[in-house]
Amino acid sequence: MFKILVSDSLSEEGLKILKGNKDFQVDVKIGMKPEELKAVVGDYDALLVRSATKVTKDIIAAANKLKVIGRAGVGLDNVDLPAATERGIVVMNTPAGNTISTCEQTLSLILSLARSIPLANSTTKAGEWRRSKFMGVELYQKTLGVVGLGKIGSEVAKRAISFGMKVLAYDPYLSREAAQHMGIEAVELNELLKTADFITVHVPLTEDTKYLISDEEFTLMKKTCRVINCARGGIIEEKALINALKEGKIAGAALDVFEKEPPDPNSELLKMDNVVVSCHLGASTEEAQVNVAIEVAECVRDFLSGKGIRNAANYPNIEPELYKILQPYIIMAEKLGDFSGQIIEGRINEISIQYSGDITKYNTASLTMALVKGLLKPVLKDTVNFINAIPIAKTRGIQIKETKTLVEEDFVNLISLKITTDKETRKFAASLSPKREPRIVKIDDFYVEAAPSGYLLTMKNWDKPGIIGSIGTLLGKHNINIAAMTFGRKIEGGEAVSLLNVDSPISPELMEKIKKLDNILAVKVIKL
Repeated sequence: MFKILVSDSLSEEGLKILKGNKDFQVDVKIGMKPEELKAVVGDYDALLVRSATKVTKDIIAAANKLKVIGRAGVGLDNVDLPAATERGIVVMNTPAGNTISTCEQTLSLILSLARSIPLANSTTKAGEWRRSKFMGVELYQKTLGVVGLGKIGSEVAKRAISFGMKVLAYDPYLSREAAQHMGIEAVELNELLKTADFITVHVPLTEDTKYLISDEEFTLMKKTCRVINCARGGIIEEKALINALKEGKIAGAALDVFEKEPPDPNSELLKMDNVVVSCHLGASTEEAQVNVAIEVAECVRDFLSGKGIRNAANYPNIEPELYKILQPYIIMAEKLGDFSGQIIEGRINEISIQYSGDITKYNTASLTMALVKGLLKPVLKDTVNFINAIPIAKTRGIQIKETKTLVEEDFVNLISLKITTDKETRKFAASLSPKREPRIVKIDDFYVEAAPSGYLLTMKNWDKPGIIGSIGTLLGKHNINIAAMTFGRKIEGGEAVSLLNVDSPISPELMEKIKKLDNILAVKVIKL
């Protein structure tokens, strides 16, 4: 039974999805104060919020059982993502649920700004008839600059083109070919700022995008330019915007979001006739609220039910069908890391992972996370998991390198791992059996085939007759059964490796006896 806490208002359509699952207990507690949430959050496996609940570092620290945070909306500025990642909590949002509503709000503001509709509305209702005062501009044949061509930016661009506008886009991850295919010209930010008649921003608020448009950017714009922000307050610096409007550097602005919400009622932005404002209404349509509720509920349900991970801000998105394909490889990667982590000696400096064969056509990020989790697990135990494994490794100065190759070597799919410590460099590899079960297939330069499960006795020894017999006899005397064996050697009589799956733990006293056997060079017991 998973316990789910809903701390903000969520549409009934979303709640039905969760309440309809017999394995879920859903508690709706809206309007809790931070100290109240902190007191109860430790009892829950999942937390669903909108924008009102602030999931701070303190809240996350108290969430001992929490596995997932679902945000019904796009922005995650009310969730401490680094703290959640450190604790291994998956954070999901709903990037598509309010795409259309935010897009339409953007177009509404553009049109309102171009035709002075809010001011004309208020003065006409006040009994005035001032047609000459409200001379507007057309969108037709004007240039729209879109900063950030994600889902919302793309939808805005599509509709702007239908108005007969030319669209320029700045997005560092957008290729010119992809933009051209959409009927859009990809340009650098400075060119967009100099050329556009209207500029709309559709990027998240991060350290890189905070005050993306400030004094310097306003000086590049045309005096007839109008700027629109339906994304996040702080992307456009409000102080710089006020100065640009007062000094006539631009013609107007439309804002649905502010640096501080609600804004200071004395802010000059609220008193300027050439500024159109609304109160963060981008996602405020009946359809959008239903869509985001359904989307976040489905994502959390699927995650808790082991059916895949979607819309995660700190974990690769894996659709259910793809998860079915990748799951054996994720298990194999974790087993390979766990096996290797128990064999190596010394502090890890660098790990190099190579994916070979058919697996390379998929996103292997989840495999890398699983492998690093397994590698750190022997030391860090339950404090490391899929979400925080890579951040933990990086904070410890471990370099992680990943490569892919279509070369299959002797296996259809292979994960190869090279670990460099302050004492040694070791190599390991794993593949799947015909039944899609993980197998350790290489240790350093020795080919083997061992199931990474249960207790595994690993040895480096001289390839001499009688070794297996003497070990088998010794284990038998201590009532330990051998379930499977595998051996690897390069030349007859040289160094070899031996791996024995056994059904019971091996005591330290028995280990000392094994080490004293003839021709044994090194021995370890691994528990997987």
